[in-house]
Amino acid sequence: MSYTLSASIWQEGEQFVSLCPELGVSSFGGTPQEALTMLHEAVDLYLETARDLGILDEITVTASSPLRFHSTFQVDVA
Repeated sequence: MSYTLSASIWQEGEQFVSLCPELGVSSFGGTPQEALTMLHEAVDLYLETARDLGILDEITVTASSPLRFHSTFQVDVA
C-alpha cells in the first residue's frame, strides 16, 4: 500500500520543523531536506506501529483522501 502525503516545513530558530498534517506526525532537522527526511522516517515508523496495532485501516481513510486543500491565514492576537 502506498500513500501520497503532505509535508509542511518551517524554520524555528536554528532548526527546521516538518509536519505531515494528514497523520499529525512531525519531526525536525538542521536543513529543510533533513527535516523532510526525518519526517519520512517518523511517518514510516508511525504506519508500521499502526499496522502492528491493527489500526492501519482507520488511518487509511485519512491518508488516502484524494481531496486536500492547503492555505495560510492571518490571526491577530490582541
